[in-house]
Amino acid sequence: MTNAKEFNPKVIWAICFILLFSVMNVTMFNIAIPAIADEFALLHSEVSWVTTGYSIIYALGSLTYGKLADRFPLKRLITFGILLFCFGSIVGFFAQSYGMMLVGRFIQSCGASAIPALAMLIPARFVPQAHRGKALGTIASTIAFASGIGPIVGGLVTGAASWNFLFLISLGTLLTVPMFLKWLPQEQVRAGSFDAVGGALLGSGVVALLLAITNYTWWLPLLSGTAFLGFGLWVRRKKDPFIQPKLFRVSGVVAGLAICFLSGMAAFGVMIVVPTLLSDVNGLSPLHIGLALFPAAMSAALLGRQGGKLADRRGNGFVVGLAQALVLAGLVLLSSASGHAAWLVSVSLAFITVGFSFMQASITNHISRLLPREMVGIGMGTFTLINFLSGSVSGAVMMKALDESAGWNAFNPLALDAASGFSNVFLAMALLVVLNLWLVHRAFRVGPQGRSAALQQQ
Repeated sequence: MTNAKEFNPKVIWAICFILLFSVMNVTMFNIAIPAIADEFALLHSEVSWVTTGYSIIYALGSLTYGKLADRFPLKRLITFGILLFCFGSIVGFFAQSYGMMLVGRFIQSCGASAIPALAMLIPARFVPQAHRGKALGTIASTIAFASGIGPIVGGLVTGAASWNFLFLISLGTLLTVPMFLKWLPQEQVRAGSFDAVGGALLGSGVVALLLAITNYTWWLPLLSGTAFLGFGLWVRRKKDPFIQPKLFRVSGVVAGLAICFLSGMAAFGVMIVVPTLLSDVNGLSPLHIGLALFPAAMSAALLGRQGGKLADRRGNGFVVGLAQALVLAGLVLLSSASGHAAWLVSVSLAFITVGFSFMQASITNHISRLLPREMVGIGMGTFTLINFLSGSVSGAVMMKALDESAGWNAFNPLALDAASGFSNVFLAMALLVVLNLWLVHRAFRVGPQGRSAALQQQ
C-alpha cells in the first residue's frame, strides 16, 4: 500500500467535485425522460433504456473498476474513466436519433462507473485511518446533495434548452484530471489477471433478461438463462473469478443481498416512474418536476445520517425494518395520491427516499460486519452490483407494466382514473416490500436473549 504521508488531502475535494457530476448525471436524466419520449415518440418501456441501460453498465463497471484497481494505479484508472465519460457526453450532445443518444449515454456510463468505485477506494487506500471517517462522511454528504439538486438542474436545462444540453454539464469533470494527476500518489502496476469471460457472461445474462422484459421474443429468456448458467459453471472453475462463489457461503450474506435487491426494486423504479407521472398526468414542466422531487431528495440528505446513528443505538435489524415500513407507507400513499395534486406526490415520495437512505446505511453496515476481513472488498463490490442491477430491472419492469396496464381501472379507490396505471404499479411495488419485510424478519429474527440472530453474528 502507498504510504499515507504521500497523500494530498485536496484529493478528497476533487473526488467530491466529480461525484457531484456523476450523481447529477443520473437524476438529471430521470427528469428528461418524458421530454425524450415525446421527441422520439417512444413507449414507456422503450424510453426506460435511458436509465436502465445506464444502470446496467454502471453496475458492472463499478465492480470491474474495483477489480482492476487491484492491479493498476488509481491515477490511471480514474483519468481513463473521466475522459471516457466526457467522450460519451460529446456523442450524446450531438445525437440526432434515439439510438445515437443511447450510444452516448452508454459510453458515458462506461466512464462514469469508475467514479463511485474509485471514490471509495482512494480514501481506503491512502487516507490515514484517523481521518478516514471524516473523508468518507464528506463524500457521502456530496452524494446526498447532488441527488437533491440534480432534478432541479435537469428541469432547468431541459425546460430552457433541451435534453441534449444535459450531456454538456458532465464535461465539467475534465477540470479534475490535472488535479488527480498531480495529487494522487504514484503506484506501480501489480501482477494479476482479470476474468473477462466471467464479466461478459454476467453482462450478457443481465442484458438479455432486461430485453426479455421489454420484448416478447422467445429466445431472449433462453439466452439469459444460458448465460447465467454458463457464468455459474465458469466461476466454479476459475481461480480468480469475476465474483467469488465463496462469498455466498458466508452466513447471512445471501439474505442481505436479497433484501438489498428487493429494496432497490421498489425505490429505484419509483424514481424513474414518478417524473413520467408528473409530466403525463399532472402536466408539469421539467423545471416543476425537478422542484417537486427536490423536497424528497433533501429529506433523505438531511435525515440519512440519523439512520446511521439509530443503527448504532438500536441495531441494524431495527433500522432495516423501519426503513421497509417507511418505503411501504410511501408506496401506499403514492398509489393513493396518483392523479391528485403534485405536492401530495412529493410528500409521499419523501417517505420512500428517507426509508431507502436508512436502508442503504444499515444493510451496508450489516453485510460488512458479516464478512471476514479478507472478503470485505469483494462483498462490497457485489453489494454495489446488486444495488444497481435492482434499479435496472425495476425500471424496465415498471415502465413495461405502464404500457401493458393502459386502460385498466385503478385497484386503489383513492387514485384518479387518469393515473390508474401508475397507481397500480406503485401498489404492486408495495406488495414487493411486504415480501421484503418477511425476509427482514427472517434475517434479523429475534433470539431467546432478545437480540436478532444476525446481530449476534456481529
